[in-house]
Amino acid sequence: MAAVGVTPDDREPERGTDPVSGALPSTVHRPFGVPVSVLDVAPVPSGSTPGDALRASVHLAKLAEDLGYARFWVAEHHNMPGIASSAPAVLLAHVASATERIRVGSGGVMLPNHAPLVVAEQFGMLDALHPGRIDLGIGRAPGTDQVTAYALRRSVEALSANDFPQHLLELMGFFSGDFPDDHPFRNLRATPGRGQKPDIWLLGSSDFSARLAGALGLPFSFAHHFSAPATLPAVAAYRREFRPSARLTEPHLMLAVNVICAETDAEANRLAASQELAFLLIRTGRPAPLPSPEEAAAYPYTAADLAQIQARRVDQFVGTPGSVRARLEKLLAETGADELMVSTMVHDPEARRRSHELLAKELGMSPLEAAVD
Repeated sequence: MAAVGVTPDDREPERGTDPVSGALPSTVHRPFGVPVSVLDVAPVPSGSTPGDALRASVHLAKLAEDLGYARFWVAEHHNMPGIASSAPAVLLAHVASATERIRVGSGGVMLPNHAPLVVAEQFGMLDALHPGRIDLGIGRAPGTDQVTAYALRRSVEALSANDFPQHLLELMGFFSGDFPDDHPFRNLRATPGRGQKPDIWLLGSSDFSARLAGALGLPFSFAHHFSAPATLPAVAAYRREFRPSARLTEPHLMLAVNVICAETDAEANRLAASQELAFLLIRTGRPAPLPSPEEAAAYPYTAADLAQIQARRVDQFVGTPGSVRARLEKLLAETGADELMVSTMVHDPEARRRSHELLAKELGMSPLEAAVD
């Protein structure tokens, strides 16, 4: 990693910059205690099209801003008929243009699928067009299966994640221009890119990314929504390994959680059946558009299927707004997270919007709470 010449451990914050990169302004009023944001994958419901899904995501982003959510992130996935967010930079350009105050970003860009220079240019451009509003969340997983990863990377050797720390530092170097004199990229200038300041986050579902985020002094977003048992060890590793950097003076942790709110527990569980079946189909190598609750109810589950769904269900936040809030507060108490990000996978886009409305009302949110300077 040292070859890139980015040494965040021993650099002081630059004069005039926010010493806590990734954090929202401290003056923002938070009745719930921490900011809450939205993670979206542009789910494609059965009977719908990817275009419909993408338009629904832009609509959701505008609603999230009106409700007072702090950030709106989209995640990169490939070869999944039920997920349309395959090109986060493209979707974020539309989301940022359709909104005014909410921060928008990737949750995340899967760096092994891309050349760091390309990511720097894409997010440098987004930051140039929408200064002070762009988050760049970076992950090291492929976001897909191995065959699709090969189609993206065009090299068997590139399928390893061993080079991820080096590539991450290269990406950071393209923004800062901080390469050693003998580095082959020393004279490369990302335009837009160099001098732009999207907030860089490291994403992860294990302690590898947690430790790397800590060592580099980056804010860290952990995927509690699909790796709940690893949450507490990863949180501990991040805080233990954290070293202050020019970007961040103290650890800053966000947790991503699956949330489905409805007026009754029964309705919330009915809506949740769609994501449960979708998850099962992905895990068994049969990805499909997001099933409807009716399709989920009619599906011929085996005993093993039901056991897998039940095991995952305990870590999902599904129910009435009050019951969801109580569980979120318990998670915050256990982890000390600085922010939460909610992902809501339901078949009906209106029910998805309604879930976010119910949660925002329960948490006492308002548009001014998410405004950024």
